[in-house]
Formats: sequence, C-alpha cells, structure tokens
Amino acid sequence: MARDTTDDRPIEGRDALVAWIEAGARPRETWKLGTEHEKFPFRRADFAPVPYDGDAGIRALLEGLRARSGWEPIFDGEAIIGLADDHGGGAISLEPGGQFELSGAPLGDVHATKREFEAHLADVRAVAEPLGLAFAGLGASPKWSLLQTPVMPKSRYAIMRAYMPKVGTRGLDMMFRTSTVQVNLDFSSEADMAAKLRVGLALQPLATALFAASPFLDGRPSGFLSTRSEIWRDTDRNRTGMLPRAFEPGFGFESYVEWALDVPMYFVKRGATYHDATDVTFRQFMAGGLAQRLPGVVPEMGDWVNHVGTLFPEVRLKRYIEMRGADAGSKASIPALPAFWVGLLYDPQALDAASRLVADWTTEERQALRDAAPRLGLATPFRGRTLREVALEVLAIARAGLKARAVLDEAGRDEGVHLDLLDEIAASGRTQADRLLEAYRGEWAGDIDRALEATAW
Repeated sequence: MARDTTDDRPIEGRDALVAWIEAGARPRETWKLGTEHEKFPFRRADFAPVPYDGDAGIRALLEGLRARSGWEPIFDGEAIIGLADDHGGGAISLEPGGQFELSGAPLGDVHATKREFEAHLADVRAVAEPLGLAFAGLGASPKWSLLQTPVMPKSRYAIMRAYMPKVGTRGLDMMFRTSTVQVNLDFSSEADMAAKLRVGLALQPLATALFAASPFLDGRPSGFLSTRSEIWRDTDRNRTGMLPRAFEPGFGFESYVEWALDVPMYFVKRGATYHDATDVTFRQFMAGGLAQRLPGVVPEMGDWVNHVGTLFPEVRLKRYIEMRGADAGSKASIPALPAFWVGLLYDPQALDAASRLVADWTTEERQALRDAAPRLGLATPFRGRTLREVALEVLAIARAGLKARAVLDEAGRDEGVHLDLLDEIAASGRTQADRLLEAYRGEWAGDIDRALEATAW
C-alpha cells in the first residue's frame, strides 16, 4: 500500500462499513484489473541487500524514478517512501525490507498489464543500473537473514514489527523476506463477489503451486517450493487463512464485515501520527475501546479502509477482490497471474465451470491443500490425483475464458498467450522453484548468489 487512507467522515454504524464494500460493485462492461508485483533489490557487486540511505540506496532509487517519471512523491515524515501517479492510478511503494512494489493502474486487459510492467521495468533499470542495483524475481529472499535485511522508514512498520512476534512465529519473515505478485479484480454484485471469492479461495493453493518460486532461505534450500506461502501459515491466524465462512450459505458483504470487525487493528492514523491500536478489534474501537487513550478520536471511514487493507486472507475483499497466493517470480510470471484469474473469473461460462469444479470441496480438503502446497507444489495429492492434474483442467477453463473475451494484442493473439508459461509448468510438473533447486544442486554447486543472478530482472 503506497498511501494510507485519510477520510474523516465519522462511521455511523456497521451498515456504513457494509455499504463501503458494496459501493465497489461495477457493471461488467467497466471491469478492470490491477496487478501488484514486488521484487528484491540487491547490489550487483556483492549480492548484498540495499539500505534506504546512501548514494546507491533506496532513497536514491526513488528520487531517480521521481525525476524520470514525474510521479508525485509520498513521504513519511521527511523520508520519501513511494511515488504516486495521480493521473493513471499506479503507485510505487516500499515493503518493510525494501521490496520494491509497483501497484499497477486499473487496466482493461492482460496485454495492457504486460505493457505496464515492461515500461515500469525499463524505468527502474534506467535508474538502478547506474547505481549498481538489480532486482530479483523470487518469492523469498534467498540469503539475507532478518538481521541483515534493511528496515525501511515507514511508521506503520514499526507498529507491525513489535506486534508480529505476539501472534505468530513467522510474521517478521513475512514482512522483511517475502515478495509476491497479486491481481485485483472487480465484481458486479454481492452474488458475483461471493462466487469469485469462493473460486479464488478454493484454487489459491493451486496458484501457490503453479507460481512457486521461493525454494531458498538463509542461503540454502528451505525444504519448500514456496517458502513465502509457508511463512504465511504462521504469521497471524487472526487475519490470514482460507476464510471458511466464505463457503457458508448466505455469505456476502455483511458476513465479511462481521469477520473483519473482530480482527485486531494495527493502528489509527491522525495527521502524520500512527497510534498503536493492536490491543483492540475494530468492533471494540467502534464501541469506544480507544477513548481513554485517544480522547476525542472517533472511528472514521479512513480507519476502516486502512483496517481492511491490513487483513491478509488468501483472497482479500475490499472494493475489489485481491488474489494473494502467488510468489513473485520470472518476468513471464507477472502477466501470467492476471491471465490465470481473469480467464477463470471474468467470463461467465468459465466462472460457472470453475465454480462447479470446486463446489463439493470440503473445508478440510481446502485446508489440506493450503497446508501441503507450499512444500509439495504440483505434486500435492488430491482425491486420488495431484494438483498437477487439477492444474491442467483449470488452465483449460482459464484459456477458454480468455478466448471468449477475445481481447487481441498487436499480433492478433488473445490474452491466453500469457498462460503459456503456466501450461508449460503444468505439462512438465516442474515449477520455477524446481528449476532453481536443480541449478543450485547442479551447475551452481551450492552458490546461493547464483539464485539472485539468475532471477535478476
């Protein structure tokens, strides 16, 4: 998130929170998609992480991109922490360990997403290369310990750093040592949202397996194909996971709000100050739970928007739906993720086919897939077959959905061209993580720096 929201309208009750989400519904003909992707900066000379300060640090990178793009700077105090394209809607932000994130603008199709990514990469390279910096497309930093990882000067992260060890064992790893690619998708109604959320949640372990690209941690193989996804399993169970309530009869906006109300907050922001609110849920905040500590501070809509943005289920609902289960990886994997989900969810026939496929999956089965996929990837067993076999079926649905959309690029190809990487992975059963491990054990001879070199964008 590049900027925390400021909206000083008082919250008049729970119905206002439901209405805020419901207001995101859009007619099908206006649907867009927004792709977010993170990457690890490193110094080419010695494969070291990049600090914030210094002539070749993150601040210098942001200042260079500011000059090149003309985007507006975002500050936390005196520290520049991001850039915003106030006309197109995109933004660049920093994750806690310096992971560099593009939050893409709302775009009409996957081809446009690929063009956006390529333009962003060209800009970043133009500024980074003279500084001796590169970026690794991996889901987890392969070699740097928590102590070696720089800390970015964002106030909200100080609150999260203190809180994470209280609610799980891997929260700091999540903050400082993971990187992801996500896609944000529209919905037309409550029923459409619920259908998409259910398909997204059920198939998120499949996305984890297909996009697995984080087999290393602390300079060696971690034992997982998606270390990033495994880390999320013990980050904060109050606000993460497979959201079983989404599959209950009658699930809708109200049910999601009821869940969100009972999740502890991170902060309340007033002016430039972040106040620690980790000891109260949003429901308690609305009932006066911070009145003594923060006299005169009443819940505002901006507080709700910020709170909803600090919830991390495998699929997150705001005024759009966020697919959250994939590792950052190769350049080809960035447009592949929106292609996968747009193909499944934006064509009515494809959504119906995907819904039928997962309709009888049980809560226990979905959770078992979530637990196993980070380690086993496409080899994860499921109902007498493997996720690889499920992937072949699901990719066929997604490709048909993209064909039906019939959005063509300059060469006359529909958006299915961006699924080619996933088709190859599913056909071979070898993920990006598998290939990295083979190289590590073979030609790299255990040199973890080669993982950064080989995945550099």
